Amino acid sequence: MHNVFDPTAAAAGDIDFDAFLAVDIRVGTVIAAEPFPEAHKPAYKLKVDFGAGIGFKKSSAQITAHYTPEALLGRQVAAVVNFPPRQVGPFISEVLVLGFPDDDRNIVLFRPDVAVPNGARLV
Repeated sequence: MHNVFDPTAAAAGDIDFDAFLAVDIRVGTVIAAEPFPEAHKPAYKLKVDFGAGIGFKKSSAQITAHYTPEALLGRQVAAVVNFPPRQVGPFISEVLVLGFPDDDRNIVLFRPDVAVPNGARLV
């Protein structure tokens, strides 16, 4: 498996454009964020609005190093919306919110520089 925390690691192998399109990455706005004390690693439970086509989805996100629940409200985030739901303790995480690890392996969220419509797809 590719080491996602190693910035010096070589790029993953080539894929074709259809493989890229199979991963559905959309933007949404965080409408609720709360601590998730039952998680094994510090995390928040998020509710994200992906617009009319996808609706509201839940995610467990290990982003507590750089963000507070209050700071996340109203923030746009990018997420993979077509992974199967995953059980995280007593919580079902429906989407994978995306970010990059910093030097300390804490996640920094990936988001558009300018607001875009909820549900917009990464192209």
